[in-house]
Amino acid sequence: MHIFFSVGEPSGDLHASKLVSELKRRVPGLKCSGFGGPLMQEAGCDILFRLTDLAVMGILPVIPLIFKFLRLVREARQYLTEHRPDAVVLVDFPGFNWLIAKTAKKLGIRVIYYLPPQLWAWAPWRIRKVRKYVDQLLSPLPFEVQWYRDRSVAAEFVGHPFFDEVAGRKLDREFMHAQTSLAGPATRTIAILPGSRNHEIQQNFAIQLRVMRELHRRVPQVRYLVASYKDAQRERCEALWKQHAPELPITFHVGQTSEILEISEMCLMVSGSVSLEVLARHTPAIVLYRINRAFYWLCEVLITCKYFSLPNLIADHPIMPEFAPIDDPRQSIATMAALAEHWLTDAQALAAQRTAMEQVCTDIASSGATGKAADAILRGLPTETAEPSRIAA
Repeated sequence: MHIFFSVGEPSGDLHASKLVSELKRRVPGLKCSGFGGPLMQEAGCDILFRLTDLAVMGILPVIPLIFKFLRLVREARQYLTEHRPDAVVLVDFPGFNWLIAKTAKKLGIRVIYYLPPQLWAWAPWRIRKVRKYVDQLLSPLPFEVQWYRDRSVAAEFVGHPFFDEVAGRKLDREFMHAQTSLAGPATRTIAILPGSRNHEIQQNFAIQLRVMRELHRRVPQVRYLVASYKDAQRERCEALWKQHAPELPITFHVGQTSEILEISEMCLMVSGSVSLEVLARHTPAIVLYRINRAFYWLCEVLITCKYFSLPNLIADHPIMPEFAPIDDPRQSIATMAALAEHWLTDAQALAAQRTAMEQVCTDIASSGATGKAADAILRGLPTETAEPSRIAA
């Protein structure tokens, strides 16, 4: 059996790597290939191109990469034609993955969308593409399944792998102990999540620094732990800190996001899929995502949702206060700093945020998401392809 993956986000790389491992455990000899990231490669997937290195969001950042994306689509078409995998599994990254889905569908290859984009929130008209190009949709959210079924799409609820990954992740207790030991009895700790894409850091970290500077003036005993995805991103954040706010008590870390969230009282984060881990760890969060005026106009015209972070979309109310400054960010900076000060100086307010997050987790958390997804994928393949007698129990 051969399954082709197309995964463009760092978070998708994590989820897909777990799925690759689970499928390989169930089907000895399974071949996995495609576009993805380093974690998928470690799990045994033959990565034809590191698509996660091109992860972008919005319109303007995509423009310089259009020809590269089109070249990758051509390469995918050639590969799918020559190797004829039994299925193509897509994970999020809709702009590019619609093209992969269309290519696979034309070749008669089964198309499975795992963790699909939230069309119900921001692009309901794209349901036509789902009907046309997707054979099987595996959703992390129960209400999303019903939304798709109401529009004649075969959707199945499998749960979100983030909750399993958070529950099963072995935390670096030594790192956590070292960090808490450094803090004095009166020290307050805030996690800073600057984003997993280079352009997000460029647009947002300077604003986060200004929020930290204003909050430091109000609550000087706060220290800040910056959690980066890659070394290069940590270096960029550190350079901006030295340039704009070297007086702030900041330390920079790579690959320690979970630990930092666990030991922090709250976080200031750039909007992204990591918001689900923030939710799962019940860490009160203030969400930032700076956008340009053109993208803001597009959102006003096309996007119907009230929120841009997934936990708020799920809850349908702002359990994570959101800020999206367009031109002058000074008002947003002042409001974010004041809100952080309020949470740090009012224990009841901070506890209320945690309680609200716990309630949302109770409503949507479901265990065994990766295993359920693997079952669904194998059920959808022809019997002679899936070779059930060889599928591990």
